[in-house]
Amino acid sequence: MIKKLQKLFSSLIVSSDANHLVDGSYAWFISDDKKLIGILKTELTDKDMALLSTFLQPYNTQFPLPTVEEEKWKQIVEKTDEPTDITYKAPYRFIYFSMNPNQITPSQFKEAIQELFSREVPILWQNSHEGILIEEQSSDVETISYDQIIDILMSDLYVTIKFFVGPYHEQYTHAQRHYNMLIHGAHTALAYSKKSVVTYVDAVPIFFINEANHNIRSNISETILQEFIHDGETLKMIETFLSCNLNISETAKELYMHRNSLQYRLDRFYEKTSIDVRKFHEAMSVYLALLAKDEK
Repeated sequence: MIKKLQKLFSSLIVSSDANHLVDGSYAWFISDDKKLIGILKTELTDKDMALLSTFLQPYNTQFPLPTVEEEKWKQIVEKTDEPTDITYKAPYRFIYFSMNPNQITPSQFKEAIQELFSREVPILWQNSHEGILIEEQSSDVETISYDQIIDILMSDLYVTIKFFVGPYHEQYTHAQRHYNMLIHGAHTALAYSKKSVVTYVDAVPIFFINEANHNIRSNISETILQEFIHDGETLKMIETFLSCNLNISETAKELYMHRNSLQYRLDRFYEKTSIDVRKFHEAMSVYLALLAKDEK
């Protein structure tokens, strides 16, 4: 095939190393046998590009060359029917990540991520700063937390990154739906949350609030928060109390506040609203009201 293409396109070159493809004047493609084929863009018409793309995979040189495993996952999440050549392995989960643009190249990010895991982690890129990690559950290897990964990437590479961690799934049958829902859910969850790592479980209340219309959200926040709706100091105290799992001592330490002062402020909120955030169900209502107040 390559010899036939060379007769049509005199500038055609072949490479086996994606790490050295720096010439932006070439359009690059991947053949079925994983060879990289480059043709000068000036030699290609739009019709040529469309035709070549039917039997060659277009390749963007800013991304690392996809592995066999990544190609399989790409096939899974882009097609409705489950591929017949996929071997079932351990439960898997999708993890969305988002970095500030132009902080690090996709190749550098992939290299850094692979060093943090005991096995290869497939990455499906959305663009140069967003993508999906695919992690398999393992009982014999201690898994690094995504908070730790953020700390390492920040300290070593000065990369600001956020993760939305999806739940584990047993089967591949609905992987495409799980994949698409995770991406949509990640954009919603990370827009509401101030945390750098948000799990699917964390995001469930966010999804419910996001589905409510503007009038319902406004009513919830105004009814629950009442006169404190614009009291930034009190709202920060309550947010911290909720994030500390309703633990008085931990919250006081986090806010550099005496326990008695914190107790007094919680009592004052209760006196004014008749809502006791020290009780789980009432705290949940306040949490939803805070999310509704910060609607995106």
